[in-house]
Amino acid sequence: MLTVHILASGSEGNSLLVSGKGTHVLLDAGISARRITAALRELGLSPRDLSGVLLTHEHSDHVSGLATLVKQYRPPLYATVGTARAVCRRVPAAADVLRAIPRQGTFDVGDIRVTVFPTSHDAAESVDYRFDCGGSAVGVLTDTGCVPPAAEDILRGVGLMVLESNHDVEWLLSGPYPYYLKQRILGACGHLSNNDAAFLAQRLAASGTRQFVLAHLSRENNTPERARQAVSLALSGLDASVTVAPRGQLSGPYGAEVFICSA
Repeated sequence: MLTVHILASGSEGNSLLVSGKGTHVLLDAGISARRITAALRELGLSPRDLSGVLLTHEHSDHVSGLATLVKQYRPPLYATVGTARAVCRRVPAAADVLRAIPRQGTFDVGDIRVTVFPTSHDAAESVDYRFDCGGSAVGVLTDTGCVPPAAEDILRGVGLMVLESNHDVEWLLSGPYPYYLKQRILGACGHLSNNDAAFLAQRLAASGTRQFVLAHLSRENNTPERARQAVSLALSGLDASVTVAPRGQLSGPYGAEVFICSA
């Protein structure tokens, strides 16, 4: 069975670990390499146990620890061509361990089958992933202003879904952020709101998803209680649980049950 540990989640930094059959894949490195190493040690692992590091996009809250991680441990790095170019401008050493992947397609990292799909974010070539191993499946969707149809199709039936629930729209609109930043967050290349997450969660739960972990919550424009309440209300009457990933700290394990539909 696949398990997920979230090393950190939120605007200050994002990183999570997907594990299955002895394969360990790090998704993003948006916290320091020291914090990544410490979190892995708590799980009985080291960065040398990583089968690969996958990137969603090049924003600093997803790659800030990458330079040191690559320099010290040289894990295989998986990224689309657009993301790779953007990252290598900041971290030239990344080119030495880079393995380019398509923006949509399937490949294997150890015993984990990885499906990559495009997202809608103000980055060079943003993507997210589905992970399959041993009859279980995990989906991840964060840092996107909308849900592309292909993404929903690929994510249908995963047992565990890590889903962005970034902001409460009313809080954002009435909050202190400048107008341009509010428009960026609310736009098609911004972030999913609580209502967006609730709508998608309801559709995925109907396809068999049984566990949702809400991630990438804004500190200024959301609370764990508001995010959980919005999604839980949408899942009323459906056999699914909702958890909120704590900001900036290790949480998990979250486990994926046998999936219903394959990608």
